Amino acid sequence: MRLVLLGAPGAGKGTQGELLALELGVPRIATGDLLREAMATGTPLGNAMREYVTRGELVPDEVVIGIVKERLEQSDAERGFILDGFPRTEAQAQGLENLLKELRRPLTAAVYLAVDPEDLMERLTQRRVCSQCGATYHLTGRPPKVAGRCDVCHAELIQRADDSAEVIKRRLEVYQAQTEPVLGFYERLGILRRVEGTGSPKEVLSRVKMVLKEGSV
Repeated sequence: MRLVLLGAPGAGKGTQGELLALELGVPRIATGDLLREAMATGTPLGNAMREYVTRGELVPDEVVIGIVKERLEQSDAERGFILDGFPRTEAQAQGLENLLKELRRPLTAAVYLAVDPEDLMERLTQRRVCSQCGATYHLTGRPPKVAGRCDVCHAELIQRADDSAEVIKRRLEVYQAQTEPVLGFYERLGILRRVEGTGSPKEVLSRVKMVLKEGSV
């Protein structure tokens, strides 16, 4: 099973990617996590990435495609994979299509999680992440046991710079302009699967599994 998860920031791609990875026994490849790791280590690439992310802008295509290529060439991705956060533009989608043809591993489906913009804003402004292990919480939907502290490692919870209201608005504008055309790209290929992204993670997962089984567009 080789999947791409699509949706606006806050649509639940990360959560569904983790659940699907467990269900299918394949790795979830989150480009956002890879880039944040680079930023956390303070490498030259990471520092450059921080500027793009803080402004709510997309990372240059050649950088992201190169990172994805290296990851797909690792042995654990041979049996399948779930791409979360990539592709974000039609150019990236075409680049991924070319890469997968080269690797002879075509996509099974592109799953689009559809969520209303108002729900997205609420989800993202209420999100908090662990400053150490990266665990994610929601102040009202999935709060930590101890306010401001991670359940896993007890480190401080923080709001990501790109989760502020102003940056979120910019991120959604960027998504609207640059990422939504990706839906058309996969629709033309006949592999787009649309899923209602509201509800509990288990409810959304059930819908995803259903469209994958039925093959409905």
